[in-house]
Amino acid sequence: MHELGILIELVKTVESIMEDQEIPDIDAIVLEVGELSPMIPRYIEACYPCAIDQTRLANTQLIIEIIKAVGQCNACHTVYDLMPTQGVCPSCGRKTFEIRSGKEFNIKELRLPEVPS
Repeated sequence: MHELGILIELVKTVESIMEDQEIPDIDAIVLEVGELSPMIPRYIEACYPCAIDQTRLANTQLIIEIIKAVGQCNACHTVYDLMPTQGVCPSCGRKTFEIRSGKEFNIKELRLPEVPS
């Protein structure tokens, strides 16, 4: 399970951003995780409490947004969702494609606490 090591590095990155931008606190970290990413969302969620323990992020929430695996057929150029078709083009039936999305693992957003009005 490599997720814990990667999350520990993610925590260091977020803490560095907070320091550089003089952000005192955040409520949530939003991650984008592609369906084809080697990072498994349920393992990320399971490891997150350990990764943030005794850090500035100890009280933050983790939000994971799944990015669909999308490919484009090399033969007919149809763009389609790879997972339900197992990579087979729904238009021409071939299984030769370029991946357009689905490998992502990104910090999408750091959500700040709401400021009372």
